[in-house]
Parts: sequence; C-alpha cells; structure tokens
Amino acid sequence: MPHRRKLRSGFTTGTAAAVSAKAAMMLLVEGKAPDSVRLTLPRGDTLKVPINGSRFVGGKAECTVIKDAGDDPDVTHRAVIGARVWMVDNVQGSNEVFMMAGEGVGIVTKPGLEVGVGKPAINPVPREMIRAAVREVLGSSPGRQSKDLFVEIFVPEGVEIAKKTMNARLGIVGGISILGTTGIVRPLSHEAYRATIRSALSVARATGLRNIVLTTGRRSERFAQALFNENPEEAFVQIGDYFGFSVEASIKQGLEDIVLAVFFGKAIKIAQGFHYTHAAKAQMSMERLAGWTLEATGESGLARQIRDANTARQALGLVRNDYPAVVSVVGKMMLHSARNLAGTHSSVGGVIFDYDGQVLFESVKT
Repeated sequence: MPHRRKLRSGFTTGTAAAVSAKAAMMLLVEGKAPDSVRLTLPRGDTLKVPINGSRFVGGKAECTVIKDAGDDPDVTHRAVIGARVWMVDNVQGSNEVFMMAGEGVGIVTKPGLEVGVGKPAINPVPREMIRAAVREVLGSSPGRQSKDLFVEIFVPEGVEIAKKTMNARLGIVGGISILGTTGIVRPLSHEAYRATIRSALSVARATGLRNIVLTTGRRSERFAQALFNENPEEAFVQIGDYFGFSVEASIKQGLEDIVLAVFFGKAIKIAQGFHYTHAAKAQMSMERLAGWTLEATGESGLARQIRDANTARQALGLVRNDYPAVVSVVGKMMLHSARNLAGTHSSVGGVIFDYDGQVLFESVKT
C-alpha cells in the first residue's frame, strides 16, 4: 500500500493579519522590520511566520505576509495580507487600538454576523489577536501610553478573491473577511464549512426570514432559485454534504420552514439516513434503492437492474419515465429523515431535481 503523505496545516487570514500588524508595529517603534515574527495563538501555542515585505509610507509603517493555507484548498492561499500602523496623540492618556479595513478587506452590510453592520469584516478572534500583537510591541515604553494606535488591514487581491467566497451573499462587500478561531488552518476543515453555513443561516434570520432553502451546491441552488423565485437571495444556503448539521442549525436559528432542494443522488443518501453525505463517509446503497423499487412497483427485474446500477444517474434513467413512484418513495424517505432531525415544531419540504434541473419530486408542505 502506498504511503499517504500527512497533510500540512497552515495559518488563517487572522494570523496573517496579526503577524503583519506586529511586524509593522516593530518597524514603526524600532525603525526596522524583522525577517520573521513569532505570534502567540489563541490557544497559547506560538507560530513563526516570515515577513514578505516592509516599508514606510507617509509616516505609516507597512508590512505584508504571504498567507499559507497548508494543504487546505483555501481561496486565500498565497494571498498577500498586510497591515499599516500609525500612532496619534491622545490627550486623555488612553491607549486605544482602532481597526480599519484597507483595500481588499470587506465591510459588513447585513446584520446577523459576528461583526456589526458598517464595520470591517475582521472577526472577533482575529481582532483580539491583532490588538494583542501590536500592544505586545508597544509594551510600557515611556511616552507611548498617550497615543492611540491605528491598524489598517489590507489584501491587494481581496476584491477578486472575495468573488470566490460567500461574502457577497453574507452582505460583506469590498473584499474578503479576516477569519479564524485558533489561528491555524487544518486541511479540509469541516469546521470552516460549518462556520460558513452558520453565518449564512444567521444572516437569513437577521434579515427577518423564517424560511430557508437548503441546497447542496451552486447548480442545485440555481435551480432552486428559479423554482422559488419569490424568495430573497438570503433564503438560499449551500450546505454541501452537511445535511444533518444544516437542518439542526436552521432550527436553532428559528428558521422553522425548511426546504431541501437536492439532486437525486443526494436525495437517496439522505433517504437512507445519512447526516453527512460525502462519498467517503456515505456509501450509496443500491440495495436499499432496489428494495424501495420492488415495494413501489412490484417489478423484481427492475429492482435487480437498480441493484446492479453503478450510479444514481444510471438508476434514475431506469425509473424516471415509467416508474415515478420510485422517485416519490425516495422523496418521502428523504423528508422522513429530515423531519426526524427537525422535530415537530417545524415545516420541512423537499424538491428533487434531475441533473438538468427538472423537478422530479416536490413536497413543500408537511
């Protein structure tokens, strides 16, 4: 058996911003930027990160870092993330740190996120990391306790990178978000995806919605938006393979009218009771589908063909025209699984699409 290489962890945009800010503060205070910075992460461990560039611009110190996501397929991997810092006299003797969004860092425009409307899209943990980093450099040096610190985070390619994220849907405009709770990016992070789902559901609820349409990706979402075209953009949330998590999270947010809009293959997996539908964890059982086919049609020959099918697409081709009852059984079983998760105080409906967007099954009422 070939040896599998261990996947490499990286660091978050929040870590990159905090390292840049710390290096820029060192440049401002000491007149020289370091080659690398050691940063204390939220859980107490430390990380050494190289500095990409440094300079003074109009009395402001500026440093940048190349963001390293490790082996995680992160759209911000290799992005330049930087910080500009400067100090302003404060006659009251306070020592505040003010955070600002530079180019490529988004501004929050919708309620429901961890950051308030009108503020830079720098989440609370990265915000504290940045504050702690610059204050560590400032220390208790005489004469500096009566100055306010300004930290401007920037991402030169942030506007373009943001187009590959959910930021526009979440109401974050002008660039990316500065994120992270631990400071470290774990490869193929499930938590990162779940956090995105939670944010989208939170925005939907904060805009006053009670209903939500859960889709598995961009194609199914596009078909669902055409079908439910009276719903606002915030009502549609892409959940990937996180069916169970997303239904439960929707209920916690008070989104009590849920519609699942999925393709036939995902519907089969949900109908079988899988809460997480990725192929590596949820092997589709054609045996189960064959059993449902026999129950719905009485056709043992068809059931054998279904059992021997290689894919959901192939199975669908065997039943869609002449045996719609099979698709109906899958739809009803899918709803049964979802309603078991959602409980009795919610309405759960479902739509199953074929692979061209035609509706095969629709039940949007309990």
